[in-house]
Amino acid sequence: MQQIHDYSPGIASNGLFWTIAVPADSVAIDLSNATASLQLADVPVTDAHDLANALTNGHGFINPPIPPIAPVPATVSFDVRWGGVVDQARVTNQASMFTGNFIETIATIKWSASQTGFAFVSEDPNPARNFYSVIGHERNGFFFNPD
Repeated sequence: MQQIHDYSPGIASNGLFWTIAVPADSVAIDLSNATASLQLADVPVTDAHDLANALTNGHGFINPPIPPIAPVPATVSFDVRWGGVVDQARVTNQASMFTGNFIETIATIKWSASQTGFAFVSEDPNPARNFYSVIGHERNGFFFNPD
């Protein structure tokens, strides 16, 4: 299948990509009840057409290189909800200075995108389409304490 849309907030000057700052009021988590949510509306992104064009501006690892396609301004909205306990695990790796308590859960996602001449809205969320979701609390690096 040929990719025809690639929505991304872009690549930051430090090389970080596919990541944006999220307002605190867009996230809710209650590990004691195994629930969490992430809701964002009309996030400005660009549609770079496909992953290769987004990551390389058309001049990367595709052989032969594809011509650059100008990114198109767009917005995306999503509502992700986690809930219910499928399984739980505590994971500690002393050598990597990592520990966490994790809850395997069910997640649903509503997602939409809009740009000039095109719009997409996902179907009603269906937990059966989600294969694996985890929420939890971890400590690593400076904050690592295995207890």
